[in-house]
Amino acid sequence: MGDNEQKALQLMAEAEKKLTQQKGFLGSLFGGSNKVEDAIECYQRAGNMFKMSKNWTKAGECFCEAATLHARAGSRHDAGTCYVDASNCYKKVDVESAVNCLMKSIDIYTDMGRFTMAAKHHQSIAEMYESDPNTLAKSIQHYEQAADYFKGEESVSSANKCMLKVAQYAAQLEDYEKAISIYEQVAASSLESSLLKYSAKEYF
Repeated sequence: MGDNEQKALQLMAEAEKKLTQQKGFLGSLFGGSNKVEDAIECYQRAGNMFKMSKNWTKAGECFCEAATLHARAGSRHDAGTCYVDASNCYKKVDVESAVNCLMKSIDIYTDMGRFTMAAKHHQSIAEMYESDPNTLAKSIQHYEQAADYFKGEESVSSANKCMLKVAQYAAQLEDYEKAISIYEQVAASSLESSLLKYSAKEYF
């Protein structure tokens, strides 16, 4: 085990110790919230140490712990950010764990009305699923959800990019009617936008 992993394990132990102290009666009287903040910092530092050691699973676990503590403390945006950090680590070793973390982040951002952020994370999930023919249907679902959120935020260009991916994979799955319908919709919406009208001829 390398130095970074040793340091990371020490930081995790330190975080757990601070949380145990915070739970005690005196801990809650004297700076209980500070103990939680300290524990979060320890978990995040441990996560970064594990990243340096390329221990992606442990790094993901640390960022998940930090996210959970942020959420409990009411720091929802910070919790969402930590879940994204966890997902980026898990993505290298375990797609489903990465997806689960991003879904938690999406729940937070949609609840906060941050639909563009949620759309981008649905897009990231779709990209994780698109490399495996067995999960193309899931990829399509997440591209569609991303497009829906982008449209709601008036990000027409981003929505169209997602829908073109849906059309591409629908055609791969031999759902040609759906693919053709999407190409027509994207072309029509591109014609409506003066910025995008020059790309419309690609779809007709």
